[in-house]
Amino acid sequence: MPSMRAVVYRVAAAGPNDISGVEALLENGLNPKSIVAVLGKTEGNGCVNDFTRGFAASSFEALFARHGVSDASIVMSGGTEGALSPHWTIFARSEVAEDAGRALAIGTARTEILPVEQLGRVGQVEMVAAGVRKAMADAGIDDPDDLHFVQIKCPLITLARANETVARGQTPITRDTLKSMGYSRGASALGAAVALGELDLKDIIDADICNRFELYSGRASVSSGGELRDHEIIVLGMSSRWSGPLSIDHAVMADAIDTQAVRATLSRLPAGSITAVLAKAEADTAGMIRGKRHTMLDDSDISSTRHARAFVGGVLAGVFGMTDIYVSGGAEHQGPSGGGPVSIIVQRDG
Repeated sequence: MPSMRAVVYRVAAAGPNDISGVEALLENGLNPKSIVAVLGKTEGNGCVNDFTRGFAASSFEALFARHGVSDASIVMSGGTEGALSPHWTIFARSEVAEDAGRALAIGTARTEILPVEQLGRVGQVEMVAAGVRKAMADAGIDDPDDLHFVQIKCPLITLARANETVARGQTPITRDTLKSMGYSRGASALGAAVALGELDLKDIIDADICNRFELYSGRASVSSGGELRDHEIIVLGMSSRWSGPLSIDHAVMADAIDTQAVRATLSRLPAGSITAVLAKAEADTAGMIRGKRHTMLDDSDISSTRHARAFVGGVLAGVFGMTDIYVSGGAEHQGPSGGGPVSIIVQRDG
């Protein structure tokens, strides 16, 4: 019986428009129409005015257009502070003439355009929950416990969008564009938690978003950007309908130096080579790490998300011996405060 099979490539990037490594994959036989998603780490500031995200996304859109690909998810996360290496992670899938086993499964989905007045509110939670369920169905993952990574790209509120919303007689959650990124990430993460059965929608109200941080998903990774108005969703998990050598599992770091949880997850995975590491990072809102004060939230010059990416990136680089790690900042409702999810994809030996 045929089955689905995933392949994952980690490709270095010399800049936000450097897609030469991906072009080389295509020249060497990768079918462009098998590519379903691209996760990128670009070297911008990761904030509202990070144009490296849009630059990178447009570069991939042009590449895919040349090959007749119109439905691949393109998610760009800005910020490679410290020694993090800019890179692309390419996810592809195809049907193969192999019996299904239990292997990495990939699914994608997009939502409708989010009305700005719903951003950071329960309306966004509901929309994202429906989108995650749709992506799970696309992956052939029936049991939420088999899902180990949910990547969501969500919109933010620009000043123009805020003004248009007010002109329609509606009220945006905030007019602060940077704060809107956190609200959007937080509501999207809670949407993933609802879809995965980690939380119940009826227990979430607008006031909980970016306030009650004890509510979170242990598998959501959310990035916000002005380059879209809907949500792009990518799910990764294990499915008995798929075949191949790739496996995935996840950890939830209790704080920014919780390498024990990461190593425990790595020990559960089959022996093999690391294909990708996908993580979230956030400065603990209490201003402490294991009883010691940190100053990430007191810095008026550099956003705390940038400090957290660099710090957690260094911690994980030490564990895995690699710097091309996907570390995304801004982990509102994505793991406990100061911690965050880490997903590991391994290619089994043999």
